[in-house]
Amino acid sequence: MSRIGRMPIAIPAGVTVTIEENNKVTVKGPKGTLERELPAEMEIKEEAGHIVVSRPNDLKRMKSLHGLTRTLINNMVIGVSQGYEKVLEINGVGYRAAKQGKKLTLNLGYSHPVEMIDPEGLETVLDGQNKITVKGIDKEKVGQYAAEIRAKRGPEPYKGKGIKYANETIRRKVGKTGKK
Repeated sequence: MSRIGRMPIAIPAGVTVTIEENNKVTVKGPKGTLERELPAEMEIKEEAGHIVVSRPNDLKRMKSLHGLTRTLINNMVIGVSQGYEKVLEINGVGYRAAKQGKKLTLNLGYSHPVEMIDPEGLETVLDGQNKITVKGIDKEKVGQYAAEIRAKRGPEPYKGKGIKYANETIRRKVGKTGKK
């Protein structure tokens, strides 16, 4: 059996979960509302303040969907109660970020500044000129937007310049050596 899929999801205080037909799950909490249509084969039930996901049989596809469905619901519950955030760091001489309203302006050594507008439901917060925090309630969207920002100038292995995640380590390489 799926070890993750079997685990019940505790519903924190202030969070309501409604399960409609076709496994449409709506989670409401203090930070907002998330809804998602999950695989119809899975059986999602609410029992005594917990949500339990069970599968109909032991086919490989059902085993895969079992853990996925449970994790997606758990991410929704955590999102509306605590929220998610990803921290990015900008390294490099002259590399900096600025925020104006919903517009994030990145100076990354190109001939033009890179401008990005915060998607719906997400917020970027600057800490100084080289730390960007992406906040939101949907884990998928937070990770996707953080990856899009990072992709504008990924970290390079020689000097470590570029945008990296705060918890990411860059494997450095040794540069060229002169002739003898």
